[in-house]
Amino acid sequence: MKTTAPNCEQCLADFSEALQELNDALWQYSHNHKDDKSQRKVIRLFELAHEMALMTIGEYFRKQGRGYFSGSRDATVEAFNEELIDDGKGWLDMVIDRIQYNPIYQGLDQGELADKIVHKYIHLLENFQRKIIRKLEG
Repeated sequence: MKTTAPNCEQCLADFSEALQELNDALWQYSHNHKDDKSQRKVIRLFELAHEMALMTIGEYFRKQGRGYFSGSRDATVEAFNEELIDDGKGWLDMVIDRIQYNPIYQGLDQGELADKIVHKYIHLLENFQRKIIRKLEG
């Protein structure tokens, strides 16, 4: 059975769902538990939301007939140039932090990444959601 690639609108719906799940987990994390298990859940949902955002960006550009990106950094730079995101450095920091975070090897600490998600990255993802919805509607 052959599967079809998701279109931009489906990617946006998947991203929005992942972002809502992340927001729910962040609310719980901020109000109840800041233990290792909660931090891991927040990080997993953040990684999912970020991946869905990158897929949405890729499909947005494919819909416009623009090429394939070799990686998340290229997609991020192009999204910044197209004004889909308003903080290119913040988005590149997200990419780098995801690369550096590894629970097995020494790198970015789990608590440090969870704090960045709470205080910075969630806002970048929410801003992207607002901008991409406006672009698709306009």
